[in-house]
Amino acid sequence: MPEEIETSGKVGSVSANRYAEIVAELRKLVDTASRIQFTIGDYALEIEPMREHGGSAPADELFTVKDSLFRLSEDIGLSYSTVKTARWTASRWPEDRRAQGVSFTVHNILAGIVDDEERWATILTPPEGKARWTPDEAKRRTGRQVVKPVTPQEKISAIHTLAQDEKVAAQVTGDLLRRPAVVAQVKEEDKVRVVEELTREEKVAAAVAPDFLRRPEVVARVAKADKVKVVEELTRDEHVAAEVTTGLLRRPDVAFRAMSDDTARHQVNHAQVERGRQAREHFEETSPVAPAIRNIDRSVEFLDLVTACHAFVAAAGRVVPGMRDRQLGDDERTIIHENVARVRATLDWIETAVDTGKVDVDGELARLLQGE
Repeated sequence: MPEEIETSGKVGSVSANRYAEIVAELRKLVDTASRIQFTIGDYALEIEPMREHGGSAPADELFTVKDSLFRLSEDIGLSYSTVKTARWTASRWPEDRRAQGVSFTVHNILAGIVDDEERWATILTPPEGKARWTPDEAKRRTGRQVVKPVTPQEKISAIHTLAQDEKVAAQVTGDLLRRPAVVAQVKEEDKVRVVEELTREEKVAAAVAPDFLRRPEVVARVAKADKVKVVEELTRDEHVAAEVTTGLLRRPDVAFRAMSDDTARHQVNHAQVERGRQAREHFEETSPVAPAIRNIDRSVEFLDLVTACHAFVAAAGRVVPGMRDRQLGDDERTIIHENVARVRATLDWIETAVDTGKVDVDGELARLLQGE
């Protein structure tokens, strides 16, 4: 009975003692099976010896090796891969270097150790705390993935292998991200990459962004330039822009800085004028007192016009007599004549408006009034 097998408790449905008996019998069978596999490998080597590494064997020779091994596997009822593996393993373990009590499987795994002396010494030295080599221990020694992961790195490697399929990876990732304890251990830069990948879809990004923007501590960390870009994007809709702008202009410091921009100030002034015009039009179209107000406006406009004419005549009557015996220079006379022409054109415009009600200004009159 093997000493390293515990003899207390049960294993599956059998007692520990019965389990130890079964292991002892199976080890004998495994030793026999290993000798059989090595024998198959030795015969395969006899038929097709291994080629030297780095050699330049002709292509037809390589095809001959496969053909020979395939024919052998067919004739003995085994798969080609079984015969091929047995041949290669036998080539790595000369008969006098094969360890008794160590399975062919372990020999095959440790055959991956490149250096011959290291390989032969390794199989004679089981891992610390172990009485014999196991396939998983041999895989750990050669850096291959184990069947039963124990260390965190082995478990990570196993997960990566299982998650190579995109659908499996997506399901696993979703399950892991639902565990706060797992997410808390993810590095910050990896979290950023995950968020970037998960929000590539427009609908997902649109659903997530508002939640982020509702968190003051998150917004506080956003760079100024990025904040400006966010506001610009969010206010492309006219209704949103109007509501946001109204809120911003209620803040004195913001309003002051905004009005420092000539374009912004002009647009605000224009908006105020346009707002007044629209309000007046709405009033005239809907208010029952609008006709009376229009009559009053016309009376005011009449009085304003009479006052303007009177003011001009009064001013001229006051200034012109003071020019008695005064000689004006050429430049001065030119300026006076230009302004008299403007006044004359304006008087013609007033007469036309009074007689016809038309107040349109043609291009020439517009230039005169602007002093061009």
